[in-house]
Amino acid sequence: MLRLFLIVILVLAAAWGAAAVAAEVASRSARPRGEMIDIGGGRKLRLVCEGPRSAQPVVWMEAGAFSGAADFAAIQQMLTAKGLRSCAYDRAGMGYSPAGPSPRDGDAIVADLEKLIAASGERGPFVMMGHSMAGLYVRQFALRNPDKVAGLVLLDAVTPEMIGLPGAQKFVDGMTGLARLGAFVGPLKAPLYLMGDRIGLPPAAKAEKRRGFISATQSRAAYAEVLSWRAAAEQAQAAGELDPNWPVAVITAGPTTGPMEGWNLVRQAPARGSKAGSIDAVEAASHTTMLGLVHGGRVVAGLDRVLAALPGQP
Repeated sequence: MLRLFLIVILVLAAAWGAAAVAAEVASRSARPRGEMIDIGGGRKLRLVCEGPRSAQPVVWMEAGAFSGAADFAAIQQMLTAKGLRSCAYDRAGMGYSPAGPSPRDGDAIVADLEKLIAASGERGPFVMMGHSMAGLYVRQFALRNPDKVAGLVLLDAVTPEMIGLPGAQKFVDGMTGLARLGAFVGPLKAPLYLMGDRIGLPPAAKAEKRRGFISATQSRAAYAEVLSWRAAAEQAQAAGELDPNWPVAVITAGPTTGPMEGWNLVRQAPARGSKAGSIDAVEAASHTTMLGLVHGGRVVAGLDRVLAALPGQP
């Protein structure tokens, strides 16, 4: 019986290993979109800019935890179809970008973003779009660079105030545990390659998302970011309050009542504090699918409201 058990274990281990190798090969078969941009100090970040240049502001996108530019591919596709230009990127260690120095808090991430924008050749002011935890980075960037910001689109975005809400520490602890597990497991996730896209992305970005999902480098980078969430919240809060003259669209996903109701009220505060704020709840969407091909149109509609509120618009 013991011998049979050991044989079964060896067969399963061999199958898992073969699946890992196959997933790794599949993940490297596609050429990544965009280009690597030198931000100085021997470091580069992957940047994906799409759409024609025009008189309208470029939309600069900041992804949430555990991912990068791939998350915004569906929305970028929609914006390009409307003749709008957008840029999304991989933070250090995420997607195709090499890892960066520790800590990976708001100060470090925003400093990288400032260098990337300066090196990109893209001209502001920009509409800054942030999903999930990127709400902290977008806020800090906007307050450090007010001349580069025309407005904001916040997608199920975290605000510094949310860290102090009841249950927030439990949520952060849970996410930290998940990130720690991902960093520990690393390449062993490879056989789960096909599970990587929970957004609903176009094919090229779907492959990128899956590659990131099984990447040991990305898992370690995500863990480093999660460890610095509270520091990032404190840094964003210390930066000050958003300019009420900036138009702000807040878009949330899921039901408006229930467990998330209190969190969503805090999420909506930036729009309520804006002279041209708007709030939209996409109840049929999840935290991830709100970025995808099915529900991304609501994100584009929120951006349209921000653009319509800018000076000089009819």
